[in-house]
Amino acid sequence: MKKPAAQLILSLIAMAMISSLQYSWNLFVEPMREARGWELPGIQFAFFLFALFQTFVQPLDGWFIDRLGPRGFITVAGILCGVGWSAMGYATSLPQLYFFYVLAGIGAAFVYSGSIGSALKWYPSRRGFASGVIAAGFGGGTALFTLIISYLIRQQGYSAAFLFTGVIQGAVITGVAQFLRHPGPDFAPPRPVASAVVSKSRRNTENLSTPEMLGTPHFYVLYVMFVAMAAGGLFVTTNQGSIVKSWGMTTVVLTTINFINPLANAASRIFWGWFSDRLGREMTMVVAFLLQAGCLLSVVMFGQRSPTLFVITIALTFFTWGEVFSLFPSTSGDYFGSKFATANYGLLYTAKGVASFIGPLGAFLYGQYGSWTIVFYGSAVLALLACVMAFALRSVALPKRAVARAVALG
Repeated sequence: MKKPAAQLILSLIAMAMISSLQYSWNLFVEPMREARGWELPGIQFAFFLFALFQTFVQPLDGWFIDRLGPRGFITVAGILCGVGWSAMGYATSLPQLYFFYVLAGIGAAFVYSGSIGSALKWYPSRRGFASGVIAAGFGGGTALFTLIISYLIRQQGYSAAFLFTGVIQGAVITGVAQFLRHPGPDFAPPRPVASAVVSKSRRNTENLSTPEMLGTPHFYVLYVMFVAMAAGGLFVTTNQGSIVKSWGMTTVVLTTINFINPLANAASRIFWGWFSDRLGREMTMVVAFLLQAGCLLSVVMFGQRSPTLFVITIALTFFTWGEVFSLFPSTSGDYFGSKFATANYGLLYTAKGVASFIGPLGAFLYGQYGSWTIVFYGSAVLALLACVMAFALRSVALPKRAVARAVALG
């Protein structure tokens, strides 16, 4: 189990198990709203708290995982995810819902940072592909559960769906954790693929610690880009069930997109990660982010016309958004090195927590204006901003430790 391929597969399984915590959330929103009488913004605030803890815990747990390894932390993660997610179905008040979702979010943070960190460490010459595969587990794994969750909600209620999937996910994560390891001192990285020449020329030979990374301008540029790009996809993820309902479409459409979108999301992470190993991170970002802006606009311009166009445009939106979670970790590894990759990317990943404000904000704006259009347009503008910033990064030299220390000290 100490081979790179085995570690990649095990981490992929763990990530697939936590995917439903985020990407099947929208299946539960309307059933909870009807059963409990809670307001939509109050329910969506639970998702905001989940995203907040799932992201902002990662810099701290990443620091420990870099030094102690992933097994213990992901074992605890299995317990937190299983208990938190299962108990959400039996919450009788919003504060209870928030508490249990936060528990699940902390567990997801351990799994996410440990798995992505392993990919960056085990595959230093193919970071785009490796982080794309791991991130695909988080983006697409929920496709395994979508039909089951939809069936259980219809037949037995949302509480049973929470309980059933929570028990399975917690047990699998805990089992997988027992075999996860970091590379030892005798580890020989896999040979780089011949077509990864461009990416290799942009890979740093130095390892910057997290404080040193914070002394570089590269980190802050990447952070703003991450926030800008994550916003649109998180808005769609958290509100697509409500969007389907408000646009007069059926539950069949919702079930369809909840099956297709995770697959598009997963394919996006693998494809664009693989593509970036060949074209280079920054140019891949330029292409993908530009396409994301166009796809967000297409949902408003064409998706409202028919269920078929809605399914197509939403799927394309996810295919041009999921790459965020393979391009940013691989770029972080390229810029700042492998040694502290888990903690460094954990800090960069908190940008997702900042972007998660868009989900509840989208529900609030809809409540105020009765339209989702303004948030789609705003998300497209943010994607274009990230595209321009990525293009500018092409000509910026990679960070160096001496420069980082000088900036940090003075």
